[in-house]
Amino acid sequence: MPAVPSVSVIVVTRDRPRFLADALSGVAAQVPPPLEVRVGDDGGGSAAAVVESLALLEVTLLPLSLGQPGAARNAAAAGARADVLAFLDDDDVWRPGHLEGLAQAFSDPAVGLAWRDSVIVRERLDDDGTRVTLESRTLARDWDDALMRRDDYLPPSAFAVRRSLFASLGGFDETLRYSEDWDLLLRAAGAAPVRRVPGVTVEVRLREPGGAAAHANASATFGPERVECLRRLAARHGFATPEPKTFWEVALEWGEAAP
Repeated sequence: MPAVPSVSVIVVTRDRPRFLADALSGVAAQVPPPLEVRVGDDGGGSAAAVVESLALLEVTLLPLSLGQPGAARNAAAAGARADVLAFLDDDDVWRPGHLEGLAQAFSDPAVGLAWRDSVIVRERLDDDGTRVTLESRTLARDWDDALMRRDDYLPPSAFAVRRSLFASLGGFDETLRYSEDWDLLLRAAGAAPVRRVPGVTVEVRLREPGGAAAHANASATFGPERVECLRRLAARHGFATPEPKTFWEVALEWGEAAP
């Protein structure tokens, strides 16, 4: 039987300790645990207290000042020791079994990218920090190259990539402030076989627009810079420039009501 590859968890955060605590609690519940957890603290310095409060197997905290998610993920991934890199945004949560399923997919040495299904959650953050679910939809789709050239339905917290492939691709494109994850998915799928592992194990949690900046969702930014990043993405991969959307809007079109 092929050996199950080891996994490094790559988390990026920026001054959102409440969310980070939830994200890391989900990592701590994974069985078997990851080889290591690498947290890129991209400003604010609030991650240290959260990391110290959780009994994770091994955590490396990396103070950063980059202000860009792709660059922060690359910096956190640099020096990772495991065979596979699994990404997690600080406001998302993994359910039990997430890493186990991903690691099994990479037991096939041909697989370069794998992902789990997601539930996209619209939430409200109360004054006391309580996260209240408003509604949710499931995104559970196999790889569809035509659809992926119209809408990105694979959130960063849902996928993992073989470290050797990540290195050969040069990681995330740091010149793209937005859609750098979509770009990496397309480049990875063009370079190696990809595999979906069915089962919802990822909660992608989105706040309503208009809240505090610290609670904002990058996908809800529809300004000129995001539009330009989408234009460059489309030109690179040979498709028409897509409209900017949140993962909630993608889930409304391509997902299903969550049970």
